[in-house]
Amino acid sequence: MRKIAILLIMAASTATAQPSGMEILEKVLDVMNPPNAQAIITQTIQTTSGQTRTFEYDSYMGDKGEKSLMRYRLPSRVRGNAILMTGFSDNIWMYIKRTGRVRKLASHAKKQKFEGSDFTYEDMGSGESWKEDYAPKNLGISKLKGGECYLLELRAVADDLSYSKLVCHVRTEDYYPLQIDYYDETGTHTKVLHLENIQVIEGIPTAMKMVMENLVDRTSTGMETIEITYDVTFDDDFFTERNLKKR
Repeated sequence: MRKIAILLIMAASTATAQPSGMEILEKVLDVMNPPNAQAIITQTIQTTSGQTRTFEYDSYMGDKGEKSLMRYRLPSRVRGNAILMTGFSDNIWMYIKRTGRVRKLASHAKKQKFEGSDFTYEDMGSGESWKEDYAPKNLGISKLKGGECYLLELRAVADDLSYSKLVCHVRTEDYYPLQIDYYDETGTHTKVLHLENIQVIEGIPTAMKMVMENLVDRTSTGMETIEITYDVTFDDDFFTERNLKKR
């Protein structure tokens, strides 16, 4: 009887055992950063006055988010403008079609707002860098939007990062995040990213809508995916300064 009791305790312990923070983070990054992607995305910025500005652009992502290129389609005044990021947003170039010039931004630009939105350049292109920049910890199970989630805390390992901490609500069923909370250098909760309308596209869970809510400025930015494919490859010179000027 004692052996049976021990076996039952061991079985219950195994059943309730949870993955470590690093195991959760690695699975989140796997599902969020497929090798390549190509999409058409609309971005709508709601200002403090309640006005909205809407953009549409082609988005290309390579090497699991290490490289990305965005080329604007609408409105007409920015059509043809493009942004290239490499090194998980450590390197940023901008091309302005009107002047025909390519300009590299300073290294601190990754912390700035992406085209006036509530996303920073770092938010747009951080990718796999989370594994080096943050220490993960599994805080247990939480409930969000009627589903069961792992509560994953990511604490910054260096003082020069944009955020001191991130808290991710990660679905237990497929390790896809439903919400990410951002805390600035002082520990203030400044932003919330909501991931919505999650669909399985070519076998990959995909948030067709994302809304970044700025709790300080009381503004928000929505990004909706019009179409997307992961079945795409890019030439070696695609994510380069020269390719920024191509139409």
